[in-house]
Amino acid sequence: MKRAVPRSWASAGHTLLEFTIAVALGLVVIAGALAAYRSQRQAFAAAIDAAHIHEAGVNALTLMGEQIQMAGFVGADAAAGLTGPPIFGCSAGRPTGANASWTCEALSNRSDGVAVRYRGDAESTWLAANGQVTDCLGQAVGPPATEVLNRFHAKASTSTGEPELYCEGSGKAGTAQPLVEGVERMRVRYWLAGAAQAVDAAALSRDQWDSVVAVDLCVLVRGAPFARRVRYVDCDGASVSAADGRARQAFWRHVALRNVLAARS
Repeated sequence: MKRAVPRSWASAGHTLLEFTIAVALGLVVIAGALAAYRSQRQAFAAAIDAAHIHEAGVNALTLMGEQIQMAGFVGADAAAGLTGPPIFGCSAGRPTGANASWTCEALSNRSDGVAVRYRGDAESTWLAANGQVTDCLGQAVGPPATEVLNRFHAKASTSTGEPELYCEGSGKAGTAQPLVEGVERMRVRYWLAGAAQAVDAAALSRDQWDSVVAVDLCVLVRGAPFARRVRYVDCDGASVSAADGRARQAFWRHVALRNVLAARS
């Protein structure tokens, strides 16, 4: 004779099976939610990183572009122009010295450097509280009509290890200070009057710097590290794969030396 299974036992068996299925489905849902969260978080972090890269690139080109446009500037009432070239550059190095004694100090990151000269006044610079003209760092240089000399280069910070755009202004000669974080490399090419193409600084002789009328400026900006492999186009137009997980983007700008062009016209 078959023994009847108590109703409570059968109900318990069904309840355990349903509970197991519910737990499994819950785990699948949680796993999917976590995957979606991680994906969204990574996408958000990448978007923030891209925004920081873009901001750094635009700021670097704006700051340097404004200074390069002022190269060779003298006030309308000035009796004479500058003595010596208004702009000077170095390939894979930064400019040191001044005027007739320009030299180049090599940089380990192979970044170019550029120096810009002009006479400061209330139009070409922001005046300091004491009425003096200022350099690229806002440092007081001297009274109006004083020559301003700003030198730009990119290198890694000795304190953080992160690459930065630096400027050394004549308000405190010999001391370069960071302007924009993330700028890994600068690339500068120069247009001579009547030339068919731009050339590197190394291709120019000392007597050709007075003939520079425009500059092709490029900055390569590096982002935060992520666990990924990314490709980017560098300042030379080459497609490069970055193995350190950092996104990079190159920003270009063509800058005319307005005061040099005006003097030639």
